[in-house]
Amino acid sequence: MNSHKNARLTAVGRLQLVKAVGRGEPVAAVARGFRLSPRTVWKWWARYRTEGEEGLRDRSSRPRRLARQLSRARRRQIERGRRRRWSSLRIAREYQLPVSTVVTRLRRAGLNRLSRLEPPRPVVRYEKARPGELVHVDVKKLGRIGRIGHRIHGDYRRRRRGVGWEYVHVALDDCSRLGYSEVLPDERGPTTAAFLRRAVLWFQQQGVRIRALLSDNGGNYRAHVVTALLRTLRIRHHWTRPYRPQTNGKAERFIRTLLHEWAYADPYPTSARRTAALFGYLRFYNTARPHTALQYTTPAQRLAERQ
Repeated sequence: MNSHKNARLTAVGRLQLVKAVGRGEPVAAVARGFRLSPRTVWKWWARYRTEGEEGLRDRSSRPRRLARQLSRARRRQIERGRRRRWSSLRIAREYQLPVSTVVTRLRRAGLNRLSRLEPPRPVVRYEKARPGELVHVDVKKLGRIGRIGHRIHGDYRRRRRGVGWEYVHVALDDCSRLGYSEVLPDERGPTTAAFLRRAVLWFQQQGVRIRALLSDNGGNYRAHVVTALLRTLRIRHHWTRPYRPQTNGKAERFIRTLLHEWAYADPYPTSARRTAALFGYLRFYNTARPHTALQYTTPAQRLAERQ
């Protein structure tokens, strides 16, 4: 058993204590020396005389018997009723138990929510066979940098407020995981359309023709200017399920990687310095960083294989 962090004595200290008493030193003097009460000294001395050094070891504070502990049969009854989808109130009435007891037992058993009784939904994973068949897009809001922030020095009292926000727009190819990103001042429709136009051009330079786009239901992606652009470029637009970010999980994971390895990786003094570092990181991500989903190859290598 681990000793309490504020414990006065360990097993070694208790042995020194009882040895001092055994040498004939006054209990009051020993208590003052160890900064304990005389009652505590007498307790350890009595255990030592009765059990020897074994009595100085830590013991569990759990009582030998719990008079009000629910029997195993009762616990099984509660769980059996819950698996029949009975409410806590019905279980309590059926087995003549307090509702609080039923609720506590269900919580400990992990059955307090009916959704826990549902079989886990199968994870649907997919990957397009050819580059450009589907490109995931998303936006992440970042706070501007006025000075070194709390993520570096850890002092939340020195946070600088009111410096504003900037937005990281990302585009990721589903097949090759080739990524493109820009830091822009907002996430409005015209800004998003301009980013998509540049992203399409960048992917074309890499030899990838975008045929379909997947985005969430944000207002910027539903703007008329974005719809007109995609119609002009003959790019199909697919939407994620509402309140299901997992549908666009590849873009979400790309954003998480950007935050961890670029946005918060170094103590940037200004937002401009952070934005300037994005180009170098994207080159590293696409050409040098192994990707676990690609069997530890890089997006550039996957693109060369599938083109």
